Amino acid sequence: MADPAALELVAVTKRYGTTTAVDAIDLKIAAGTYCCLLGPSGCGKTSTLRMIAGHESVSDGDIVLGPTNVTDLPPARRGTAMMFQSYALFPHLTVIDNVAFALRMRGVDKAVRRARAAELLRLVHMDPYAERLPAQLSGGQQQRVALARALITEPQILLLDEPLSALDPFLRVRMRAELKRLQRELGITFIHVTHGQEEAMALADLVVVMNGGRIEQQGSPRAVFNAPASEFVARFMGGHNIVATATGPIAVRADHTRLTRGDGPRPAFVTTCEYQGAHVHVTVKTADGVEWLALVPERSFDADPLEPGAVVSVAWAEADAHPLI
Repeated sequence: MADPAALELVAVTKRYGTTTAVDAIDLKIAAGTYCCLLGPSGCGKTSTLRMIAGHESVSDGDIVLGPTNVTDLPPARRGTAMMFQSYALFPHLTVIDNVAFALRMRGVDKAVRRARAAELLRLVHMDPYAERLPAQLSGGQQQRVALARALITEPQILLLDEPLSALDPFLRVRMRAELKRLQRELGITFIHVTHGQEEAMALADLVVVMNGGRIEQQGSPRAVFNAPASEFVARFMGGHNIVATATGPIAVRADHTRLTRGDGPRPAFVTTCEYQGAHVHVTVKTADGVEWLALVPERSFDADPLEPGAVVSVAWAEADAHPLI
């Protein structure tokens, strides 16, 4: 594999006519980082990924990969490779020939390119399927082949556009572990677009939360979850309640939210109780119509089960309240 490279976006903007999809974002990603671009549909994350890949032109700003400004370079000369959401495997080619295709286009000798493709198939645990066609593979197996095909060009940065979205939940978790393993073994930079908060927190060294074409917050998964910068980030990451105070909004994690029976300083009534294994998700509504979520440990809930309609008081420790901007 190629040596990892740092990536820097400098005031990068993407406009489609009068619509600004990405609005002058600045971002530095250290070499060898697993970065997730996270946000709702239409936030600009996929446009950003495609500009890094060279599949979309940059309206303004610069993209710098290592020491090189790659803003105007074609995709093949950037040192990046892209794994598409659809996998886009050639249906008439075997697995090994799909993986070797980019080297074939470069005129690499057949024996050499097939040997390299076989190495990568071993890396993604797909070597027993080398002579099968894509239609004979499961979704997860097709994803592994697409990953090997992207890696055969020895990119400095691998770009992944929602690579797990087509998989069932169980396989998604397994493939998350595989992606993280590969990134650590290869040591190259991964930039992964997702709208899944859990996925980003499980995979990323660096989470970049986007909203309306701008970067709302960036940092480690723990930092972003525990100290959301804004109400948008707190709500999008989930697991937080927003409290309006005289000095401004604060966020309180749902697992730090306590419910006690009976009236209290902040009375509410239970609306739903959903068993989720280790925790029971209890939703309550206050008299002014504000909904709260409390994650109650299973053992605590079983000791004093709540039912819809029960009157409770909502509380939290002052140290667990995080101010928002």
